[in-house]
Amino acid sequence: MKEFAIIGGGIGGCATAALLNVQGHNVVLLEKEPYLGGCASTFSHRTHRYNTGATTISGCHEDGVVKALFDKVGVRPRLIPTDPGIVIIQGRKQIARYSEIEHFLSELQQAHPHPGHSEFWHLVQSICEAFYTMQMPYYSNASVLKKVISLFSFSPLLKKFWPYLHGNARAFIEEFYKDVTPEYRDFLDAQIMIVAQDSSEKVNFFTAALALGYTFKQTHYPLGGMGNVCDTLTSKLKDRRSSCEVNKVERRKDRYLLHTAKEIIEAENIIMGTSHYESKQWFEDKQITSYYKRYEKRNNHQSAFVLYLRLRSHKSFHHHYQLIAKEKLPYTLSKALFVSFSDPADTQMSADGHYSITASIHTDTRFWSALEPFAYKAQKKSLQELLKTWICDTLCIDFDDIVDAFSATPHTFGRYLNRTQLGGNALNTDNLLPFLPSNDTPIAGFYQVGDTAYAAQGWPGVVMGAMNLSRLLNDA
Repeated sequence: MKEFAIIGGGIGGCATAALLNVQGHNVVLLEKEPYLGGCASTFSHRTHRYNTGATTISGCHEDGVVKALFDKVGVRPRLIPTDPGIVIIQGRKQIARYSEIEHFLSELQQAHPHPGHSEFWHLVQSICEAFYTMQMPYYSNASVLKKVISLFSFSPLLKKFWPYLHGNARAFIEEFYKDVTPEYRDFLDAQIMIVAQDSSEKVNFFTAALALGYTFKQTHYPLGGMGNVCDTLTSKLKDRRSSCEVNKVERRKDRYLLHTAKEIIEAENIIMGTSHYESKQWFEDKQITSYYKRYEKRNNHQSAFVLYLRLRSHKSFHHHYQLIAKEKLPYTLSKALFVSFSDPADTQMSADGHYSITASIHTDTRFWSALEPFAYKAQKKSLQELLKTWICDTLCIDFDDIVDAFSATPHTFGRYLNRTQLGGNALNTDNLLPFLPSNDTPIAGFYQVGDTAYAAQGWPGVVMGAMNLSRLLNDA
């Protein structure tokens, strides 16, 4: 019998498996697809490799939580630094987000001149610096007492950042600048949305500052694709099983039974590396299904439409772009498209003279779920062509150089990843920490990691959750 069985080989599942393994626990990691990574996986299509969704890693700087994870596990993924971390294009304006703040500010002043930029962005940078040097608070939901005790660990954070934790970021920004143009507001909102999964109207300024400031710390490109990072992270794991789908989980008095097509796996504890909103399907146990039902109202149905392109070109491109339109695009929730290019030297991702491109935009699962098959295909094709045209026109790409193009909707992700909602819990004012799920639960031996549990989205947020769970298990 296994001590821990982890369902789902996304960032959370891989990080947790690696941490527990290095601590000497008997762990099995189970992933239904042939490759690890989930939303951060890399797959092959017609001899080319593509990143499923996530394309960049932050948190690998010297004091970063992701680097701390790699150090604890004793692995070193193949990463190269990216600077600028992202290039933002609004019409004819182009702003590179360089890690050196003065370099970035000179670009910003040319595109959106304002005397308040230096003070504002140095404030953003100082908040990020102060946060990254703090000891991370922990969060428990195993009982009311444990939750209250864990919330006291947030006292230093509350004390330090209190002026930026109440109210919303948009009001703070408008008060700070006095005169914010709609175009500059779109510039800020597009970047906040990447990390916080919501606009400045819905998040506090502390959250907005962390979202806006992540490029001041070095970001990285994963050689061979994002999935390679998950493979490296779990490389010391003795029992990791891909193409192993769990169909049902039974809860017994002292164990859990995981039913797969080939066998039944017994484990003392189970860790779900899945979404809170789509995990009831594995269980019949009333206490577990009631637990998931409690958080259904947190589901914002937010997801992604992703366009995958193979480009034949010897032109030079940055690793990451964000294109911002004047109006929200049809069938989406956003004006902004995030476009990532493979590194030209990364022949594992794409043959010499070719690029692998992943471009994503926020959408709502309900824009796709009720459509008849014909309407679904037509809507998918329409948005795919719209985004492809936008990318080609903006980045001066010849249509004839696009060798392959295909796309994924929330329905696609549901089929492959067992989840249609992507991005986890938005870090907005409706999702205050005491009401969010932790990595532990009131149910004995039942735990959760991933972007719908503490702490947040992306590599840093999900890794914080894995480390939080590791601490809770060690303190138990």
